[in-house]
Amino acid sequence: MKTAKLAYRPLGLAFGFAGGIAARAAFNQVWKWAGHDDDAPDAMDEERTWREILLAAALQGAVFAVVKAAVDRAGATSVRRLTGTWPS
Repeated sequence: MKTAKLAYRPLGLAFGFAGGIAARAAFNQVWKWAGHDDDAPDAMDEERTWREILLAAALQGAVFAVVKAAVDRAGATSVRRLTGTWPS
């Protein structure tokens, strides 16, 4: 296994964990910015409408995808700086 790939594994785990926390915080801010005072609805929330639940799910998916891409890219770039090769 390549050195860069081995070096990326622990960084990838740490970045992934931190990215999940950051994505949740970002989603909560975006949800509040969209004009919702309360927490985002859960799919099993009987009090919420289909529209609100699906909107929250789509928005959450988009935020998590962007954060994941940014975290993965930052991790790979860091490994390249440390090892000189891209972890593929």
